[in-house]
Order: sequence, then C-alpha cells, then structure tokens
Amino acid sequence: MSFIKLFSKLPIDLGQGEYKHKTKGKLIAFSHIPNPDIGATALDVGCGDGYWSKRIQQIGYNVSSIDQERTYPNIDSSQRYENMVPADLNRSLPYKDNSFDLVWCTEVIEHLSNYKQTIHEIERILKPNGIYIITTPNSFFWLHYLLKIFGISNKEWQNKGHVNFFRLSDIRYIFPKAQVFGYFPYTLIRAKIKSCIGFLSPSFVIVGKKQ
Repeated sequence: MSFIKLFSKLPIDLGQGEYKHKTKGKLIAFSHIPNPDIGATALDVGCGDGYWSKRIQQIGYNVSSIDQERTYPNIDSSQRYENMVPADLNRSLPYKDNSFDLVWCTEVIEHLSNYKQTIHEIERILKPNGIYIITTPNSFFWLHYLLKIFGISNKEWQNKGHVNFFRLSDIRYIFPKAQVFGYFPYTLIRAKIKSCIGFLSPSFVIVGKKQ
C-alpha cells in the first residue's frame, strides 16, 4: 500500500483521498472567493474533474476551466470534465490580459516544471484588483520530519507527479503581498490558522490581489 493510500485512512486531513473535495484547505480557499458582480469572470487553472469549477459557477461567476490533457481515469479524475479547455499550464495561457476577476488554482503548482511562468500568467490575465486563490501542499510540516527519521522522502509520501516541494519561506518569497493561511489537520478539530502554518498545516492557502 502506498503512503498516500495509507495516510488517507488515518484521521488526518492531508487533502488527498476521501478528503479531496472537502479538505479544510480548499474550504478555507473557497470561503475567500468574493461575491461576484454581474458578469464576473473566473478561471479554474487545473480544473481536474470540474468540481470546483461547478462550485464557483454556482455562486455566480462565469467560469472558464483549463487543464493539461491527460488519460482518464487518473489520480484526480474519473473522467474528463466536459467544459475543460486543454492547455499546457507551463506555458502562456490562452487568454488576453485583464480577462478575469478571479483565478482559482488549487493543488496545481506543485506539479508544474515551470510554475513561475504559470504564476506570471495568472497575474497577467487577472483584471486590476482581481483575486487569485492558490493552494499547494506544505512539504515541510511536522509529518515530513517524522517520516524523515525513517528515511522516507517528500517524493515518496506525496502524490506521484509532484515536482516542487514548498516550505513556508518559499511561499512568502513567491507571493510577498499575499495572505497565507493554513489549517489544523485533524478530523475532530479542523481549524483555520495564521500562525505556526509552516509546522502544523499540510497545505498553504494563498490569497492575493492584483495591484
């Protein structure tokens, strides 16, 4: 049994397995989506099975959804989201400058070989005062140090396909003007936190605004 499958059976919300759509990290992220004005637009970068595209659409945004073209079923999706536009997320995104009021990008940048280009593109396509909401795993929270004792690396205990392993200092450097949140990960107590994120939280929730 893989480490991810094993951890998915423990009472710890790591954002994987059965917690994929109800992980506290994504619920925190979703709570930061502004109420939309009439005609507000949103882009779901790395839409996967389309679950969050549909949720964002339900609150009133006109949603576009993009993702890498993949074979199905895969670790994220049982089938291709019908409204997905295929795109290479490591390259320029197929949208004009200042196109979106909101960009939602959850559990994506850890997979990208050129994530800095993707972040630049998110900034480009956002309208002035547009909001970006990004989540990504914290590869150096307490579990990392526990497993390190047993010689288990980040690459071994996280999902296959992760090529970037972020710590809090990385996130602060990449997103210097954004708010960063985390959560206490146990199923009986899953609380939003703003302190001790680097040690306690399995994920980073990054909320920023285009100036």
